[in-house]
Amino acid sequence: MNSVFVFLKRWRLSFLLIPASIYFLLHRGEYTLLDNFHLIVHEAGHLFFSFFGTFVQFLGGTLMQLIIPLLFFIIFFKSFQVKGMQLALFLLGHSLINVSVYAADAQSQRLPLLGNGKHDWAYLLNATNLLTFDKEIGYFFVGLAVLVFLAAILLPILRINE
Repeated sequence: MNSVFVFLKRWRLSFLLIPASIYFLLHRGEYTLLDNFHLIVHEAGHLFFSFFGTFVQFLGGTLMQLIIPLLFFIIFFKSFQVKGMQLALFLLGHSLINVSVYAADAQSQRLPLLGNGKHDWAYLLNATNLLTFDKEIGYFFVGLAVLVFLAAILLPILRINE
């Protein structure tokens, strides 16, 4: 009985992350409350990276959106907090889904935008002659999100802090 309790305790967050991950993957492109966090971080990234030139400024929103969850992961990793690492990876996975929608919209530019209305991914993919591959690039980010969600769900395998 004690081993069942330990198993359930170790894996309980994973049991919650499985349906949440599936939900966000199946409802890719639907705006949720969590997207507000990503939007704030994204816009701050443009400001932070504005000192590095136009291309990096456009890329900066996405960079910051991915860097912040990674920083959370590193902080929790250093203190061996598995649940914190799982949540940070889940946040990163959700952010990758958010980025996938934005990148895939580069040609059609149907998403509502803030500020000056310039589409980051249209600029980035046009500048790199990859605009015609916007959908494929979007699906690449979805693939990364799936991998990150799986890492978050399976993290208790490491058995840190038993």
